Amino acid sequence: MDIRQLQYFIEIVEQGSFTRASRSLNIAQPALSLHLRNMENALGTRLLVRSHAGVVPTEAGALLARRARSILDDLARTEDDIRTLDGNPQGVVRVGLPGTISAILGLPLITAARERYPGIVLNISEAMSGFIADWMSEGRIDIAVLYSASQERGNVSQRLLEEELAVIWQGDSDCPSEMSLEGLRDTPMVLPSSAHGLRIQLNEAMRPLGISPNVAVEIDSYANIKSLVAAGFGASILPYHAVQQEVSKGTLAVSRIADPGLWRGVHLTYPANRPVARAQQVVLGLLREVIFELHASGDWAAVRLPKTDD
Repeated sequence: MDIRQLQYFIEIVEQGSFTRASRSLNIAQPALSLHLRNMENALGTRLLVRSHAGVVPTEAGALLARRARSILDDLARTEDDIRTLDGNPQGVVRVGLPGTISAILGLPLITAARERYPGIVLNISEAMSGFIADWMSEGRIDIAVLYSASQERGNVSQRLLEEELAVIWQGDSDCPSEMSLEGLRDTPMVLPSSAHGLRIQLNEAMRPLGISPNVAVEIDSYANIKSLVAAGFGASILPYHAVQQEVSKGTLAVSRIADPGLWRGVHLTYPANRPVARAQQVVLGLLREVIFELHASGDWAAVRLPKTDD
């Protein structure tokens, strides 16, 4: 196998179709099919399965796709580092942010990067924390901000802040300013699915009280959780800072959780088992700086410095 074959293979996998990959690469489809057959013959196994919906990787193909992304990323980083060894860092840095954090961190981070490192292009992907962790394990992003420390072998996680979580309600609700989690015993709730960190944390916090969430709707989208709560489908739990705008407009109301409250960590995460380009190193430093500035200025409300590192 050579670099070109790996590039072609990744494009086929990501497009999910030989036809779309052929258009994207501007290469005839028979030529792509020939490259795939040569790779499968060389490796002695099938890499893709065709269906009426397109193509999907086999177990071997998925492994090759992960490793190929890593190889191509390392090659690109090496080229960028050599070209910019005596100058300003350049290149694309892919950052994954949860939606509630992206809303407050995205613009200050992009602004600071443009002012200080004009040769760096930030590619920011936004999703719930669990999806971002998957992207990092697949090599699709270089740096992530996660709500829990990564359990992936080879990743480094630094706990930078802790966010206060609060109960959110429909805007015209007669809700208390402060309440215990036990007060949610019979309350219908709009929550992410059980695989996601916020739901797991809430389940664990309620378990000692002998209760579990009364789930009315499961949806893996912070924006949609807020919309459904505003529409009266139930209450939810979200970071306090993430609902300030809706509370000020009256579309949502909020109850703080009684002492000691419910807090979750904000972790800066990156892989330590592959080379880190200069551009990634400076973005890591910039992320730390911007996060701490947002905390110090009060722009990132209802957060605190962690009492202990994990």
